[in-house]
Amino acid sequence: MSNNVKDIAVLVGSLRKDSINRKAALALANLAPASLRLDLLEIGHLPFYNQDFDADAAQTPASYADFRRRLAAADGVIFATPEYNRGVPAVLKNAIDIGTRPYGKNVWSGKPAGVISVTLGALGAFGANQQLRQQLANVNMRVLQQPEIYLAGAANLFDSDGNVAVDSTRDLLRAFMDAFAAWTAPAAVAA
Repeated sequence: MSNNVKDIAVLVGSLRKDSINRKAALALANLAPASLRLDLLEIGHLPFYNQDFDADAAQTPASYADFRRRLAAADGVIFATPEYNRGVPAVLKNAIDIGTRPYGKNVWSGKPAGVISVTLGALGAFGANQQLRQQLANVNMRVLQQPEIYLAGAANLFDSDGNVAVDSTRDLLRAFMDAFAAWTAPAAVAA
């Protein structure tokens, strides 16, 4: 990555092929300023975290090692999450746990993070968004506070190709990306 372009890993908490959170994540990538390059990092293939896997390096799944290496190289992370039963999907929580282990090797620590939540329902996945923010603070990530993004009733926000179909939503996502770019800038990191 060029010194001027930040490498941002994007984790989507929904495994569904036609996920609206995936569509929102792809929209963020398209709306990102030139100073950021977003890369969706798949997490559905990661086995559930088991500390026994890390007791012996020979037992650590290659998918864990690859995931941790990719995150360690990232300049920041954006999370796009739905809400399952008022909380974060298990696949996303599992990815967070894998990134914090083995003990003392937390790949999340100190990285800037952004959170958006997208749902077909009326509450914009508020519960999952807030729960995720709490978890990210616990793993020592610097979470962008504003603008907060809770996209509710998202069935009509994207067209059949996954493009943002509503101008105000596009403006909101662009503002989020601009704020995230400023959040990851060297002056913000030093603060």
